Amino acid sequence: MTDPYPLDLLRDAAALVHAHMAPTAQFAWPLLAERLGCEVWVKHENHTPTGAFKARGAITYMDWLRRAHPEVSGIITATRGNHGQAQARAARAAGLSATIIVPYGNAREKNAAMRAFGAELIEHGRTFDEAKAEAMARASQYGLFMVPAFHEQLVRGVASYGLELFGAVPDLDTVYVPVGCGSGLCGTIAARDALGLRTKVVGVVSAAVDGAKRSFEQGRLIGTDTAHTFADGIAVCTPVQAALDYLTPRAQRFVAVTDDEIAEAIRILWQDTHNLAEGAGAAAMAALMQEREAMRGKKVAVILSGGNLDMSQAAVVLNGGTPPPM
Repeated sequence: MTDPYPLDLLRDAAALVHAHMAPTAQFAWPLLAERLGCEVWVKHENHTPTGAFKARGAITYMDWLRRAHPEVSGIITATRGNHGQAQARAARAAGLSATIIVPYGNAREKNAAMRAFGAELIEHGRTFDEAKAEAMARASQYGLFMVPAFHEQLVRGVASYGLELFGAVPDLDTVYVPVGCGSGLCGTIAARDALGLRTKVVGVVSAAVDGAKRSFEQGRLIGTDTAHTFADGIAVCTPVQAALDYLTPRAQRFVAVTDDEIAEAIRILWQDTHNLAEGAGAAAMAALMQEREAMRGKKVAVILSGGNLDMSQAAVVLNGGTPPPM
């Protein structure tokens, strides 16, 4: 089978991404090293123009869409927030309308950000999966182009953060990556493999929404009935088969983390780096904390995939608590 992510295509995608946004930093934070007993690099995807890594994939996807489907005048997609912000931003830059479907109870500040990027925001359903079904129905009804949460063109753009990270720190032992629909994990793996590195890549899911982990371990698609976590970026009930097909033979393992562990990771990232992570953005750190003994003395990276935490949630977390599930 032809490799969908050869190095030349990933470098071309990264050049396109960097024409629209600057690379993000990766820092080895000494307080994290003292706390966890290993060299800890944080890839700061909370510093993109949308506050999350999804901005990258939207750039490459929208470039492909304009070339492959010049007749399209508007897009529609479903999201819990970061994908929607990224698609709205890229669509507006391309002269397209953007309709975004979110579930009821979605993060208010993410909703506000999507509107500010030019999206028409519609609430439907209680979960991401229900919002996705509505987006697909409206795409057919109104002649809009349905943008999926996982696609080869998205992964190519997302892989640019992997190229940046591995270019700066090529001798990492392990990288922890949060997993929703899987573009981040697949992009990290694609960059590692294209560069011929041996770094182990570990997926991280919510213990309450662990379908991707169980699917990976059992070799078949397994979903969950509910998404009871405040980490909305990884609250995906039904894994994406195309993502599983790519990552299953290539990822090292998966780790499941609880909401309490995620909240503690947010506090530690704040204390030790003074960066605010959203729930999904802190999941990788929570997994490293869980596996700290196994990682002792090694060089490790965590992907801080986003920093778009609502103020009300931040107040609860920084006061020592755990926000209720969304």
